[in-house]
Amino acid sequence: MIKGKPLIFVISAPSGGGKTTICRGIIRVCPGVKLSTSLTTRKRREGERKNFDYHFVSQKEFLKKIKQNAFAEWAMVLKNYYGTLKKNIEVPLKQGKDVILNIDVKGALQIKKIYPEAILIFILPPSLDVLKKRLVGRETDSRYEIKKRLNLAHRELTFVKNYDYAVINDSLKKAVRKVENIIIAERCRVIKR
Repeated sequence: MIKGKPLIFVISAPSGGGKTTICRGIIRVCPGVKLSTSLTTRKRREGERKNFDYHFVSQKEFLKKIKQNAFAEWAMVLKNYYGTLKKNIEVPLKQGKDVILNIDVKGALQIKKIYPEAILIFILPPSLDVLKKRLVGRETDSRYEIKKRLNLAHRELTFVKNYDYAVINDSLKKAVRKVENIIIAERCRVIKR
């Protein structure tokens, strides 16, 4: 069997859109895909695992990595830094594995500049009302934080046109299957981007 060049997939969604859960689902169903774990300065939420969901670091450590030019992308979102180390992309690619990144729209556009062949997938909530219910249901943010996240979601949704694919997350199982199908289709593509 001929194995093509490893691919980079970027999953973005507004907070509460399900991108993290979808990425976890993809890792379970798609052999040969490595999830790139981002760094963040935000506090760990209940149930999140250190060095699995995120590498939780201090702001000082994050800023040091910026000065070292260690990031492929980074951004400040709601007063917290998030970023993807270059090595978290390059090492799996050299090992012949596809890489999936769970990052916001700012980071996705930075990745597309560095890696123009990256495939961008935007996860859409069925509606903003559903998104609000999900954010409230998480019970991790204050009303003020939820309002900020919803305002940010309105802005992020305007970036969908910059993505290669859009998947509506009205059912987690269906959304994972659709993203899996995108990965399979891109692996089979004869003419690469």
